[in-house]
Amino acid sequence: MTGPLATIAHAAPAIAMLGCFACLIGGGALWARGRDRKKALLLLVMAAVLLGNVLIWQM
Repeated sequence: MTGPLATIAHAAPAIAMLGCFACLIGGGALWARGRDRKKALLLLVMAAVLLGNVLIWQM
């Protein structure tokens, strides 16, 4: 792949990993404080899905 889409394709996994870390931190903080455990669990699941996507993209 060449051109402007190649740049986006190379940046997508890095951006997804930043989102994964943000979801892990946010979900962990909500869980630790005992506030809104349902949203905390959803954030942690979303982090796992993002990590899975990055692993698939790297293959």
